[in-house]
Amino acid sequence: MVSSVKLAELWQRIGYKIVVVCMSKSTGVDVVSDTLTIHRRKDFFLPDPWNYGIALGFSGYVRRLEKQIKPDLIIVNKLLFWTSLVTVPLRLRGKRVLLLTDAFVGMTWQPRALLPKIVMAMGAWTVGWTILLAASRVVTFHPQPPQLLKRLGIAKKTSVIPTGIDPTNFEEQRAESREQKVSITYIGRLESVKGVDDYLAAAASLLASHPEMNVRVVGWYKKNHPLVAAYGNRVTFTGLRHDIPAVLAETDIFVLPSYSEGLSNALMEAMASGCACIASDVGGNRFLIQNGISGLLFPAGDREALAAHIRRLLEDTAKRESLGKAARRRIDEQFSWNVVSRQYQSLFKELESRS
Repeated sequence: MVSSVKLAELWQRIGYKIVVVCMSKSTGVDVVSDTLTIHRRKDFFLPDPWNYGIALGFSGYVRRLEKQIKPDLIIVNKLLFWTSLVTVPLRLRGKRVLLLTDAFVGMTWQPRALLPKIVMAMGAWTVGWTILLAASRVVTFHPQPPQLLKRLGIAKKTSVIPTGIDPTNFEEQRAESREQKVSITYIGRLESVKGVDDYLAAAASLLASHPEMNVRVVGWYKKNHPLVAAYGNRVTFTGLRHDIPAVLAETDIFVLPSYSEGLSNALMEAMASGCACIASDVGGNRFLIQNGISGLLFPAGDREALAAHIRRLLEDTAKRESLGKAARRRIDEQFSWNVVSRQYQSLFKELESRS
């Protein structure tokens, strides 16, 4: 959960001591620093297209830990994730709970496969709705449909604060030492909801007419993944990389083709790096990108539209550069931690004053 990690870092910067309880591959407690302790609870993970972790006993562990440390603020991240189930028992014990989420899973965010989509929708309008009603306050990372908030009965207690990023970690200038190719990059997991198949199909259709393209997929994938088998001879699959700023410094065009998306950390990092960004017109993508100004949007699943955007930026260097510069400005002005930290400080002071 990238947003949890990033927010913990941000909140430490503004002076808070953070205790995180999360699901992981193993159980343990890590004292990272004087201001950050991480409690990990082993989970069972359902693979794609579910992409859902289950950790039995998680809520009970959080309740016991809360009694022990008596935190000033209790924050739950990600609606309908297994971790969010603790919201209801905490509220029943009279605790104030701030719920953060980048999407309403099963409502404004859905997997591509039909069965998971149905199951998550059922969970959203039962368990998810109960969690939303139980939360003291709700913060979404990007705007949700106003009519939906009214229908759920949470419009008056919901506000928008993006996670944001620290743009100083990313260089706006493109690396000059690379080969004379136009590098096109996707960064993320090879999950069905991410639409990587659309990206690869669209990019591959242009390789014959645009040999200057260098198409890359950066992220972890299982051995013998079908997309790697289908495109591995034309596309570079780097595997997991930990030097993302360096990867983005070598990227001219960044593509995020998701069918559903929250506020993408990968997209914010690409914008901060001055990449010309192309993203599907869903979720937080349309909040981050001003279409035609700080990036280009296309209908999710429309491979022809995606290919047309890639072709345009391959052939129009000036447009590519102008989009990249505008993207960096938008991050600096609206989504940098200098801006976002003030919003969280104001919210936390308000909540603490009411405790």
